Formats: sequence, C-alpha cells, structure tokens
Amino acid sequence: MDLHAMTMDNISELLEMIVEFTEKRQKVLTRNINCVHDPGFVPRDLALDEFADLLNTAIEEHLCHHRLVLCDTDNITFEIGGGFNVKAIVDIGAIELLEKCRDDYIEGQVNKLLENALNQRVAAELLRERQAAVPLVQ
Repeated sequence: MDLHAMTMDNISELLEMIVEFTEKRQKVLTRNINCVHDPGFVPRDLALDEFADLLNTAIEEHLCHHRLVLCDTDNITFEIGGGFNVKAIVDIGAIELLEKCRDDYIEGQVNKLLENALNQRVAAELLRERQAAVPLVQ
C-alpha cells in the first residue's frame, strides 16, 4: 500500500470539498442578491464555521492517523461515494442589514461573493498543483 499516495489523495479530497463548498455557497449568495426584491425573501448562507471545524477535525485526523474521517454535522451530510450535501441556513446578520439599508446589504453580499471566489481560486490552484505533482497510480 502506498501511504504517500493515500496522503496526497486525502488532501486532494479536502481541496475538492472546498471547491465544491464554495460553488454551492456562490449559488446561495447570488440568490440572495437576485431575490432581494421578492416579498418575504429571507437571506441564507452556508454554515462556514461548521464547515471550517469539520475540515480542521479532518486535517487533525489526517495528520495523526493518515486517514480522512468526515463526520456529518447539523448542516453538512456526507454521501457514500464521496459527495456531500449542505443545507443553507438563515443569515440573521444579513436580515438585519437588509432591514436597515438595502444598499449596504447588497454590498455585504457582494463582499461575501468576492471572498468566496478567492477561497475557491486558492483551493482550485492548490488542487491543480497537487495533482500535477502526483504521478498517476496505475
């Protein structure tokens, strides 16, 4: 068994999760902007702290035991075969901002989109570099 290849795959899997999470978050944030004028609209976001804690736990397990352990949380569940689902949650801060000033709310959502895009680009670039550095196992 090639432990080095497994270790590389574990980190690559985490980077792929970050890319997928940011793609899902982009859709939620974009909807927050597009639906701002809809009656009864409630802004949502993904549970960033929950996702970060999940990744930190997975990385800690990876460092200690060279394996990837991902556990379901209240808003993130894992599927057999590697996929995962994320439940968007109500964004209380965004609701408050929307009630005070729609322009500030839009600016906040755009800033979240920009931060999310940066996180996605970094993870995607790290994944590309990692995959280029790892020879294909046959």
